Amino acid sequence: MSFVPAPVARQPWQMLGPLLVLVGFGALVLYSASGGSWQPYAASHLVRFGVFLAMATVMTLFSPALVKMAAYPIYVVVLFLLVLVEAIGAMGGGSQRWLNLGFMQLQPSELMKPAVVLALARFYGDLPVGMVPSWRGLVPAGVLILIPVALVLVQPDLGTSLAILFGGGLVMFMAGLPLRWFAMLGAAGAVLAPLAFFFGLKPYQQRRVLTFLDPENDPLGSGYHITQSKIAIGSGGITGKGFNEGSQSHLNYLPEPHTDFVFATMAEEWGFLGGMLIIAIFAVIFRWGLGVSRDANDRFSKLLAAGMTVTIFFYVAINLMMVMGLAPVVGIPLPFVSHGGSSMMTNMICIGALMMVYRWNRRNRPGGLVT
Repeated sequence: MSFVPAPVARQPWQMLGPLLVLVGFGALVLYSASGGSWQPYAASHLVRFGVFLAMATVMTLFSPALVKMAAYPIYVVVLFLLVLVEAIGAMGGGSQRWLNLGFMQLQPSELMKPAVVLALARFYGDLPVGMVPSWRGLVPAGVLILIPVALVLVQPDLGTSLAILFGGGLVMFMAGLPLRWFAMLGAAGAVLAPLAFFFGLKPYQQRRVLTFLDPENDPLGSGYHITQSKIAIGSGGITGKGFNEGSQSHLNYLPEPHTDFVFATMAEEWGFLGGMLIIAIFAVIFRWGLGVSRDANDRFSKLLAAGMTVTIFFYVAINLMMVMGLAPVVGIPLPFVSHGGSSMMTNMICIGALMMVYRWNRRNRPGGLVT
């Protein structure tokens, strides 16, 4: 006889356990990034996670029919919010990305990442399999992706627009679109990349690309961020300098030590071992998410779970590559570790969707009916 209540025991603790460790570790890093104080970053980080974890738990109660019915309306509402940003959005860091709700600054482009995955999963879930490798499977899905991408690029926010493209493209790939179409798109992208660089990017975005290619060319100017990040990561060695002993962040050499460059803050104090711990936890979460997609019984659930997993993966991959100088600085935070309300909300929506599909899978197993 178990003393653990059945609703608690049914939760996917193989994912939630590592996630709780990751968020707790992130709170310690943010505690150090604020100079040894729970305010203003660590405490709010934990509170936000608790609130959004409750939201994710509520999401597991939704039925497949309800989620499919809400897919397109959710997409339209978030699209409207993106248009609203262009009209009355708040400025910050040279970009117009936020809506001031009073109690928080909402970044609608973050919500579009899971919204576009949900809409595409509904689209391909309803589309007959025989129509997928045709223009009927390509053009409507392309429109669903490109409209929000265009609105986000206007803000401008290159990183988020790429995340929307990546998540949407993965759903299209998983749905069964011909591989040659993606190869042709990649070839076209390679040909058009120089034109996009000179005519499509803002001057500051061009500088980011040039800095990525040669950060030492201007180490005190445009290359300052990535140079200091590499110094922080390298100085941590194998075991790090010790908790709350990071000089790069404490002496304000490392920019944005609590958001975009939080991994560098962590690596300086916890070293290579701390970095590998974070990567290992993310690997466990990704493996679980892909397993949820594999075990799903219908195309909608499979695509929804795979798309949400890849959305989190994009955050992680780009942030880690960015802080190590393997990708341009695009302002993407590290999930569950960086401080930021919109980012935490987006990633917890993805986790909630995965928990929801996980519950659907359990319910559909023989003898697996849950209440």
